Amino acid sequence: MAHPLDLHRPPHLAPGAAQVSRARRQGLPEPGNRMNVPKIIRMRHDRGGRAGTAIGEMIYFTGDTHFGDPRVLRIDRRPFSNMAAHDTALIANWNETVSPQDEVWHLGDFAAKRTGLAEDLLSRLKGRKHLIVGNNDPIDTIGAGGWDSVQHYAELMVDGRLLVLCHYPFRTWNQMGKKSINLHGHSHGRLKPMPRQFDVGVDARGLRPVSLVDILPKSPR
Repeated sequence: MAHPLDLHRPPHLAPGAAQVSRARRQGLPEPGNRMNVPKIIRMRHDRGGRAGTAIGEMIYFTGDTHFGDPRVLRIDRRPFSNMAAHDTALIANWNETVSPQDEVWHLGDFAAKRTGLAEDLLSRLKGRKHLIVGNNDPIDTIGAGGWDSVQHYAELMVDGRLLVLCHYPFRTWNQMGKKSINLHGHSHGRLKPMPRQFDVGVDARGLRPVSLVDILPKSPR
């Protein structure tokens, strides 16, 4: 699979034929197009601390749901006897947290490779959903209807904080020296984080999406 940033090279770095072919196979825009360069998406908070694209909307983060993949019961020891119970619980947790008007950024590894599975799940999950592609996201997931956007990398400005989103945790990231925040998945809660780096995968977050307020350490009073 392509490096997570391969599809987002600056336009002056011409992509090779292999990169273009890879992007086409994955159903993503071809690299080298100026529109593919990641842009900072600006969010805002209302006075109640709710983050979103408009007043009253929230923005949530999650990842590594692995719907339909029985390996998570064995490897991650998720507390379910079977995948039907697992998927039902994760869907319920999601929909208890997220409202239809909210934004959800899924940081990769959404669901198992099964025709129609991702699209069915997306139709049952609340919110406007964005995918940051993970190493276990097949073409059926990437190309499923129901995503508002699909990309390997994104930067969001939320309440004056730059958030750098990728499936993989970074050792360094954009504006790290200016207190930007790296949100990631992939490590299933097992990685010791760097300062201002947070795993938003479900294994690290109580099996449900979380907001920036949930993620950031609470300041002492």
